[in-house]
Parts: sequence; structure tokens; C-alpha cells
Amino acid sequence: MTAVDRRAREAFIALADSLVAGFEIIEFLEELSARCAELLDLSASGLLLVDHRGALNLVAASTEQVRLLELFELQNEEGPCLEAYRSGQVVTCSDLAVATQRWPRFATAATEAGFAGVHALPMRLRAEVIGAVSLFSTSRRSLEPDALALGQALTDVATVSVLHQRAMRSPEVVVEELQAALNSRILVKQATGVLAERAGVTVGPALRLLRGHGRDTGQGLGDLARAVVHGTADVAAILSARPAE
Repeated sequence: MTAVDRRAREAFIALADSLVAGFEIIEFLEELSARCAELLDLSASGLLLVDHRGALNLVAASTEQVRLLELFELQNEEGPCLEAYRSGQVVTCSDLAVATQRWPRFATAATEAGFAGVHALPMRLRAEVIGAVSLFSTSRRSLEPDALALGQALTDVATVSVLHQRAMRSPEVVVEELQAALNSRILVKQATGVLAERAGVTVGPALRLLRGHGRDTGQGLGDLARAVVHGTADVAAILSARPAE
């Protein structure tokens, strides 16, 4: 088994574990975007999901830079995630420096944030598209078609899972769950900041510590984040998994 095969297997297993663990949508979608970036050996990821009104919302971002970029993309109505969502096709740009005509504002903002390339995968099931995953690279690099197809396969499986859960619930419940997911994302961001300050690390490693502790203890990401923010979590236990530097 090659290293790529091993990462692919681990990505699909992790996604399945998120479903079995109770399908907390924010945790599931965070896992999806993170695993796509890891699988394709890219630097950071974000995810936009459509709500009941047809509006896209930011529900996952692996770094603060990506969070701001995705919000910038939504505000300016241009960028790879929006293009992937609207077209239902994979969007790839290995060099943002030459994408200023394609995305005048977004390409400049992404470059200033330290990214050199970007790819976006639509969350789709046949003709229905419910969102998109953005994948950022700090270096200029193209991805092989097989690599993009693998990332799309992971995204497609996740899309089916989200649509299945939506079909089992009333529209009112779906709206409540999405709003809860957005509220949970705010808590996760706050908890990540607390852990980053306590551990003296950036938000990326802090978020991995939070996710890992939740997985190890069977806690939902939102519930664990709430406990960290409210001061009822065992922060020392969460930080104990931090590798020695």
C-alpha cells in the first residue's frame, strides 16, 4: 500500500467515524475539509454550505487566513469556492499570480495572505450542489487529475451523507441545525484561541488538539469548545497531547 493509498483509507475511515459519532454537522464538515487538504498535501482548507434560502455560509476554516478569505469571497461574490458551487465542477488554479483577471479581488487578497495556489471541489450529488470545499497551497503546484478525483470522491461521499441527514429531517430542523452549526463554529474559534494562547502555538495546531481530544473522549467538537470557553473543560488534558518541540 502506497502512502497516498494509506492517507486515502484513513480519510474515509475518519469521515465514517464522524458520522457514527452522532453526526454533529460542524465537526463532520470540519473533518471533511481538513481531510481533503491532508489527502492532497495542501496547506489549508475552508468549506461553504448552502442554507435553506440558497445562500452560502462559511461553516469550516482550518486557519484564520482562510476564514477571512472565504468571508471576503462571499462579500465580493468572486473566487474558487463560488465558481465550483455555481458550476458544479472542480476549479483549479496552480498560480494565483496569474489569476487576477479571473478573480481580480480574491486573487490579490489570497496572495497577500500568503497563498500561491487554490483548488475547489463542489459538494454535489448529480445535478444538486450544496456547497464547496476550498483547498489552499502556499506554493505554486499543479495537482494530478487522479489526486483531484480522489478529493472529489471524498467530498461526494460527504455530500450524500449531508443530503441523507437533511432528507430525514423537516426543513425547520435543518434550519435550526445549520444555525447551531454556525454558532458552534464561533465557539470552536473562541476555544481554539484559548488553547493557542495557553499552549503558545498558532490556531492550526490548537484546532488539531481540540479535535483530537474530542475524538479521543467521544465529545462533540461544539460541546468541547463550549466547555473550553466556559472554563469547565480540562484544558491541561487537552494540551497534554501536544507533541514535544
